[in-house]
Amino acid sequence: MSNIKYIPFKVAVFGVSLSLLLLNACGKAQDNAAIQIVEEADPNLVSLTADQFNSSAMALGRIETANFSDIVRTNGMFDVPPGNKSSVSAYFGGYVKELELLPGDVVKKGQLLFVLENPAYIQTQQDFLEIQGNLSFLKSDYERQQRLASENITSQKKFLQAEADYQVAQAKYASLKKILGLMNIDINTISAQNLTSVIRVNAPISGNITSVSASKGMFLNPSDIAVTITNTDHLHIELNVFEKDLPKLKVEQQVRFRLQNDANKIYLATINLINKQIDTEKRSVLVHCHLNDEEDALNFIPGMFVEAEILTTTEAQPSLPQEAVIEIENVFYVLLKSTGQELNFEKKEVKVGRIENGRVAILNAAEFSASSEFLTKGAFNLILD
Repeated sequence: MSNIKYIPFKVAVFGVSLSLLLLNACGKAQDNAAIQIVEEADPNLVSLTADQFNSSAMALGRIETANFSDIVRTNGMFDVPPGNKSSVSAYFGGYVKELELLPGDVVKKGQLLFVLENPAYIQTQQDFLEIQGNLSFLKSDYERQQRLASENITSQKKFLQAEADYQVAQAKYASLKKILGLMNIDINTISAQNLTSVIRVNAPISGNITSVSASKGMFLNPSDIAVTITNTDHLHIELNVFEKDLPKLKVEQQVRFRLQNDANKIYLATINLINKQIDTEKRSVLVHCHLNDEEDALNFIPGMFVEAEILTTTEAQPSLPQEAVIEIENVFYVLLKSTGQELNFEKKEVKVGRIENGRVAILNAAEFSASSEFLTKGAFNLILD
């Protein structure tokens, strides 16, 4: 077939004819034999041999139905619930005596973080021992005055004074007991021979140390943050969605997301909550998403930025593999196999729609029959040639 192009082995028929013409001229041939000019091959036709098809790992395929989703593109970042963050200080000021933490360290709830020292801690323990020792006397006096008052042996005034003194002592005892508990000092170990000038500050939650603001020797005020802890057990994504897209969103819709520095790796999540308050400055709402695979959380940390696509409505459309459709100057083409056993193909223009999961929606699929076969692998080089 003189009008079909063979790929990738091209026969320069026109060049051969031109060579024959030059040889005839040099040989001063006297005959007037006609020179045959071979027509140029049709650029829309391609023919392959079986060896070429197989050696290039090419493949054929038909138009198939695939699901395509309407997409809301947005962005956001990883975060953890407020209960998974802790800024640790101390209820009582003191000098930092011990601190061996570094950002990134893993700590367990109740683990020692740092030790503070202050002579004022001793006074609190002294006050507790004094009121503890006096409480039993005041209780006995109160009970005695109560008994005497009931028998009209003592005045009501003395009884009321004893009652008041006992109740004040009870309140002070309970208060000092609570304060010592906040200091992590066990009241059962306090004695006149066992007073301490240091308190231990323990981790309120398990997690990773994210910052250390204190250092040995510095005075830490109750308002100062010594360390911060973040627990990533419930890592999630907070997406910012503009209010115009809000009607499209529903809980349990699927989300595809990627990191800025790794655009080729796609992760999956699901919408769990949709905030009911709009940010008046950004005109957006926060959408709370949970990771589909909890093991993926090991790859992320709070604050990482993500680009996401929320899959809203889904529609089934005829499609071809993305590799089968080639774009040339904003026009899309496929290679349609001719009927028969020969590997002959014709370049056809197609109208494309959405692209999802490696498939392209073909909008003019009705122009082809159900049995039409297309080159689904290897079409790129043939069309661009």
